[in-house]
Amino acid sequence: MRKAVVAGLVLALSTGVAQAQTAQDRPPAMPIKASKIILIGDSTTQVLSGWGGSFCATHVTSFAACVNLARGGRSTYSYRAEGSWGLALAEMKTPGFVKTYVLIQFGHNDQPGKPGRSTDLATEFPANLKRYVEEVRAAGAEPILLTPLTRRQFRQGRLDRDLDAWADAIRKVAAEMQVPLVDLNKRSADAVEALGPSLSNRFAQVAQAREVSAAALAGTTIANPAAPAAAPTPQNNAAVEPLGDAKLAFDYTHLGPVGADFFSKMVADELAVAVPKMRPLLVP
Repeated sequence: MRKAVVAGLVLALSTGVAQAQTAQDRPPAMPIKASKIILIGDSTTQVLSGWGGSFCATHVTSFAACVNLARGGRSTYSYRAEGSWGLALAEMKTPGFVKTYVLIQFGHNDQPGKPGRSTDLATEFPANLKRYVEEVRAAGAEPILLTPLTRRQFRQGRLDRDLDAWADAIRKVAAEMQVPLVDLNKRSADAVEALGPSLSNRFAQVAQAREVSAAALAGTTIANPAAPAAAPTPQNNAAVEPLGDAKLAFDYTHLGPVGADFFSKMVADELAVAVPKMRPLLVP
């Protein structure tokens, strides 16, 4: 009996020593190195009406948290004035991430005709962008500027590039402050113009009316009528780009699932070029 007890103790001790040695021999666990990507902007970036939802869901790996804080109808002025920017800054300061990238895309609602949102192109708009860049850096994050997603309006077969001046102002700020730039406006405008009005209409949230299809085949875009219209009328962008979530309707600004997938891939591809160190976080 005594021999059996002694043998059991010896076995237990030897097993414990072996387990301790095995634990000591194991390499230490690798620390988790996760990054964060924050999206700032308007309805062309937010979920359900822009490219941001598809971007976070499809083009960001599990090594990065993707947070979409874009809000419909906001400009460089109103996004800050309402307090959304304060929330974004708090998100940038969340501990535990090795790197935080902040993608900023404005322009649509900074244009004239949108009371409470419009900013002066020559003075306010670039000054607002510069302040965003400075505060992102002060928060320990890395800013990335995006030129605004193109609208898809055509006149006699030519795309109306009505955001060119705002895109150019963003390019100048990016160059002056040495900020990575994703030139989404040029890339998206070139793609839409190459497709033409009929094919690019598939990027909208819902299908267009018969009159809209007929006008597109003739090389021109018109507003989607609620009822048969007496004569074609151009789209009023101030009316179809409201404050808040975009209405589920056909227009030439907002994106349905096909458009969101198409342009989110474009953003991911351009981002991998503009910020090479983000490539491990992106899915082509």
